[in-house]
Amino acid sequence: MSLLKLEHVSYQYDSASPVVLKDIDFEFDSGKIYAIVGKSGAGKTTLLSILSSLAAPTEGTILLNGEDITKTDKYKFRSRYVGVIFQSFNLLPHLTALENVILSMNISGKKFDRKEKEMAMELLKKVGLSEEEAHRRVLKLSGGQQQRVAIARALSYDPGIILADEPTGNLDVDTQQEIIGIFRMLAKEGKCVILVTHSPEVAKSADQIYELKKQ
Repeated sequence: MSLLKLEHVSYQYDSASPVVLKDIDFEFDSGKIYAIVGKSGAGKTTLLSILSSLAAPTEGTILLNGEDITKTDKYKFRSRYVGVIFQSFNLLPHLTALENVILSMNISGKKFDRKEKEMAMELLKKVGLSEEEAHRRVLKLSGGQQQRVAIARALSYDPGIILADEPTGNLDVDTQQEIIGIFRMLAKEGKCVILVTHSPEVAKSADQIYELKKQ
């Protein structure tokens, strides 16, 4: 049984709008990287919103471990099962990298066995930030460093699914390779990693590519 499954999923903003997604059947498993590709306007970011329960499909079903996610509390789904990495990072710039990750842990409402500060620091080191960088305000970090903070934040409550919207879109080639390496590491650890990307290089790193066609 797939970890996450889309069955005949369609989406349009309202009855007068064009269909954005039509009859999508995708399956996602733990331990793999998936790339969602397609031309601009094909619905890639819309699909990511649906997968993260920020939007609901107009038609069709989304199953998490065989259970319809519409029957799951949406806040609980987003704060426990799915970690989202936004294209613009969506970090709080006045906080440090460490504080951003700790805040995410607090918001999730999840109980942790160890001190949150200690766990957050481990996550930041895991994605390649030093202790000194972890204590810097986000505004003082480079784009690549901010992307690492965003990944650590998405991992902060240990979700099984990681969703990333153009995770390397604003990064140089070397930093892109380093970020891809982090996603490979996460998949090897058993995470289901789903990337929306325009980059052929990022798509090539995936175990499976799903292409969306513009309706």
